Formats: sequence, structure tokens, C-alpha cells
Amino acid sequence: MWKTDINLKEYPTLTRFDISDGVFGALGRTFMLLTIDLLENYRPNMGIMLFNPDGRIWLGRRVTGFDVVDPETYVDNYRWQMPQGGIDKGEDFETAAFRELKEETGVHSASLMTITPGWLAYDFPPEYKRKKWRGQRQKWAIMMFTGEDSEIDIAADDHQEFDDWRWETLERAAELVVPFKQAVYQELIASILPMREWLKSG
Repeated sequence: MWKTDINLKEYPTLTRFDISDGVFGALGRTFMLLTIDLLENYRPNMGIMLFNPDGRIWLGRRVTGFDVVDPETYVDNYRWQMPQGGIDKGEDFETAAFRELKEETGVHSASLMTITPGWLAYDFPPEYKRKKWRGQRQKWAIMMFTGEDSEIDIAADDHQEFDDWRWETLERAAELVVPFKQAVYQELIASILPMREWLKSG
């Protein structure tokens, strides 16, 4: 039985990410922390890792339209990813996470377990045009889905990001995402694995 009714006050490591002990010891040690001057070149972004009670994570299949020279490489083979989106000016991380989750998946029944410390960043490939940004820096919200699958609506927002979705094992996510995001996914997955096992132990 998964711990789906976590009281964060009972698990201080979930909110403070102690890098020396607790559930998230590995997380603090493995996350890449970037210096302030480098961060300015990366667009602030919020990612959401949404677990279901079976320990799988939500992945959506991106709609076509990546701005790349070889779209078949990126779209046809690597279309699956977790929800993510830009953080609005003045928006706190928790608000951004729930907003993006609702916009991209239709999900509103979810509990926030924690938000990652520091930033994970990736560079856009040269052919991927994103104005002034070199890439994106991400915080990740780790959430538990508390609703029914019927709640999920990938067409909930006018700007639809996904054309299909599925529950997938945590370990497979990195091989399914577009290559320039794979290093971030690998770091994130390696760090979250202890948390998943801890959740499953309950």
C-alpha cells in the first residue's frame, strides 16, 4: 500500500531536503546546482512528476511541431514526457506546478509531496529556436495523483500539449523523452528512486 495521505509535517525531509540524511539524501547529492550568472541564460520552468498509487508516473505524448531541423528524430521516436511549463513572473513554484498540471493534463486531484532543491538545466539544440534562452532550468514538483483516471483530460486547455497519455514505470521515462532532456530525466529519476521505494514501503 502506497503512502498516499502524507502529512508533510511528519516528514521534515520532504520539505527541507536535508542533503546528509533522510529519504532525500541522494537527491541533495545528485542535483546540479548552477551559478547565478549561468541561470540567467535559462528560462525558469516547472516540471511535474505525477505518481499514481501503483507507483507509475504520468507521461504524455507530445503533439507534433517541434521547431527542429530533423523533426522525425525528435517527434516520432521521443514524444513522451512529463508535464512541464514556464514559471510566470511573480509566480511561486507550487502555484506554477498545479497550474501547469491542470492545463496540460486536466488533473486537479493531486497532493504535492515536495519540490526539488536547486535547479536542473538542459540546453536547447542549436536548431531549436527559443528567443534569448540557451535552455531551461527546472524545478520539479513530485505529486501523488488522488483522483480517478477519468479525470485526466489532455484537451482541457486551448493550447493542447499532448495527444495521448499513459502510466509508465519511472525507469523508462528517460529513454522516451527527447534526447536533449534525457540527462535531466536521468538525474531526476536516479534521485527519486529512493523516494518511490520509501512510498511503496508504507
